[in-house]
Amino acid sequence: MSSLIALKNVSKRYKGASKDAVRDVSFEIKSNEIFSLLGVNGAGKSTTFSMIATQHPVTSGTILWDGVSIYDNLLEYRKIIGLCPQKPSLDKKLTVEKNLYFAGKFFGLSDEAIKLRIEQVSYMLGLQGYMNIKIDELSGGYVQRCSIARSLMHSPKLLLLDEPTVGLDPHIRRQLWQLIENLKRDGVTIVLVTHYLDEAEFLSDRVCILDKGAIIAIDKPENLKNSFAKNNLEDVFLELMSDTCALPK
Repeated sequence: MSSLIALKNVSKRYKGASKDAVRDVSFEIKSNEIFSLLGVNGAGKSTTFSMIATQHPVTSGTILWDGVSIYDNLLEYRKIIGLCPQKPSLDKKLTVEKNLYFAGKFFGLSDEAIKLRIEQVSYMLGLQGYMNIKIDELSGGYVQRCSIARSLMHSPKLLLLDEPTVGLDPHIRRQLWQLIENLKRDGVTIVLVTHYLDEAEFLSDRVCILDKGAIIAIDKPENLKNSFAKNNLEDVFLELMSDTCALPK
């Protein structure tokens, strides 16, 4: 798989902070993979995610899209990313269809293109029967489906998911896992931030584990489990977080 996005020696220090939130981070995100950012609170995963999403600029280093710095043309880069935040920012008083319609308008789609895309994303996410329902009348699982659908209205190449299943019941989480897998099969590259290690293990082609702003492991879940002789990714993560851990060379 070719590289879609690459972080090159990226560091981030927020104004007034005494140390970097992210320091000298480098990795590539390959086309059509699910790449997960993992770490405890304060590890740097949300900051890394926000820089990829262009919510915060890097302090040093750069982010490349198809080999060119995203800062050379942020508007064009933003056209290829879809952002689904942890807390849905949908208009609760509007229907599902209207939320999707205005998302399409935001990205400059014609009414004809919006109509076709709404049909496509509603089918992909099982929202066909919910188009005329207001957001504040939906269950948590369907709010998340709608949030993901909105982020897909402009057919992004890169989908950024921030804790997409947090607070949802186990069976709803599993349904969303299947939807995320389906998106990958449709050719969408996905960056996932999650606290659920079982979710990361189930979905991810590769995981990047951060601690204190730096990468401490990056690999396929299966390779990490084999390297640490563990049965699941959660046990690998716990060992990496322990004071006595030394990452195998």
